[in-house]
Amino acid sequence: MSDLKARVKQLASEFANDTVNIRQHIHANPELSFQEFQTSEFVKNTLKSYGLKAKNMAGTGLVVLLKGRNPEKKVIALRADLDALPIFEKNDVAYRSKNEGLMHACGHDVHTASLLGTARILSELQDDFEGTVKLIFQPGEEKFPGGASLMIKEGVLQNPAPEAILGQHVFPLLETGKVGFRSGMYMASADEIYVTVKGKGGHAAIPEMNIDPVIISAHILVALQQIVSRVASPKIPTVLSFGKVQANGATNVIPDEVKMEGTFRTMNEKWRAEAHVKMKKMAEEMAEAMGGSCEFTILKGYPFLQNEPNLTAKAREAAESYLGAENVVDLDLWLAAEDFAYYSQETAACFYRLGTRNESRGITSSVHTSTFDIDESALEIGSGLMAWLALEQLNNSN
Repeated sequence: MSDLKARVKQLASEFANDTVNIRQHIHANPELSFQEFQTSEFVKNTLKSYGLKAKNMAGTGLVVLLKGRNPEKKVIALRADLDALPIFEKNDVAYRSKNEGLMHACGHDVHTASLLGTARILSELQDDFEGTVKLIFQPGEEKFPGGASLMIKEGVLQNPAPEAILGQHVFPLLETGKVGFRSGMYMASADEIYVTVKGKGGHAAIPEMNIDPVIISAHILVALQQIVSRVASPKIPTVLSFGKVQANGATNVIPDEVKMEGTFRTMNEKWRAEAHVKMKKMAEEMAEAMGGSCEFTILKGYPFLQNEPNLTAKAREAAESYLGAENVVDLDLWLAAEDFAYYSQETAACFYRLGTRNESRGITSSVHTSTFDIDESALEIGSGLMAWLALEQLNNSN
């Protein structure tokens, strides 16, 4: 396999400039979730130039079967996402967003360009491996219900069914040249919480004649934290945060109602379901006990993301072989959410991080910011490594 690894590295280097150009084109032409029409067409045409035919799924999503020898022997899936965010880009670069107010601020341009680079590498090596690589370019990672869930509903994990799926995500906290892995629990589920506490408004100087929804809301906010500190097992990461509280009263006016919005995140689906019931019951009963009422709505978002231990161990070993052990690091738990989690709930999955940071060039901004950018030398690593991981997985016995 050492000769094949050298060939992968050579091809990744040979195609690196083209992969950068692809990334810059996608970055300059961002589209929002489920509206990635031009991006999808660009990806489809690029794949066609490699001799690969893409099939549309979930609207703007694409799936490609890249077959080696004995294509039915084993199937491995690789995933990238297409959508951008509603952010005004502040970077002064030639490939700055042409669509004002839209920006690839989460690195999906990098993921897509890298996977296209991977597709090109593997298309050159189809006589050198057995099995099939299923390439998934999905829409709408940034918007509920998540493009992954729609792709799964439309059968992306069937006909043929992959034995495993790999996903890659930029990581601006990690220097370019390095990648990170974590086995088991990695990213959290994410639910949106909407609460309306109703009382009886009136003059602030005569509280005995009112039912104060502000006070009720304050009690609810504090009490709900007991779900995290006293009900949740300390072995299960759990976060409950409210980022919006709107009363619309005044210094001398008690309002009729208070609206609150928050997020609940955890890494256990059984506990997640239990917590939903407990939070709703606590809030509603507390409001009732204080003379008011409470409408407690939970919009269930992405599930938690778990990396299958055996798959992740093999992927990490392959990454160490490709990059050197010194360039492969351990990742900590991360309570952000990713819709790749849907795949991880259906089949063996490994979601790893690609270092994109370059402090000497001032490339340090976090994702989802107006100044996010990457060290583009990471694209050669991203495309080559993913190709190598796929080849190693195809080569591994079950």
